[in-house]
Amino acid sequence: MALADTHAPRRWRSCPPAVAAHLRDADLILHAGDVCTAAVLDELAQYAPVHAVLGNNDGPDVAEWGAPERLELDLDGLRVAMVHDSGQKQGRLARMRRWFPDADLVVFGHSHIPLDEAGPDLRIFNPGSPTDRRRRPHGTLGLLDIRDGRLAGAEIVPVT
Repeated sequence: MALADTHAPRRWRSCPPAVAAHLRDADLILHAGDVCTAAVLDELAQYAPVHAVLGNNDGPDVAEWGAPERLELDLDGLRVAMVHDSGQKQGRLARMRRWFPDADLVVFGHSHIPLDEAGPDLRIFNPGSPTDRRRRPHGTLGLLDIRDGRLAGAEIVPVT
């Protein structure tokens, strides 16, 4: 499962029920930054293991929790990279390929705007924000289905 931009405590005082419903089925949680406080990561870890990156609004406790600025993972053979801010829209796919030359999938946040875009050899995925929808009709999160070293499915799900 992928989350980004939860912005606690201003936007996330505790896990929203619609988000918790998806977390209960998660094997792993990827948070693409702007949790703002490590307490959110501790809360998420009660559902499943959490990997997170630092966002521009994250406090020092998030870094102390263990969130780096960029992260690369091997998830069942799928090479996944994470970063909070992927830069401007124009050229994003090529930029993510330059930043993460070995990645199959890059999960990012920052804009609060959900995105699922695929190029010839890279997929980029922004789950949006479950708590701060910014001119979007719904708050969202992302469901990723990783099987046998490939991304079998990716879905952006409304939660508000």
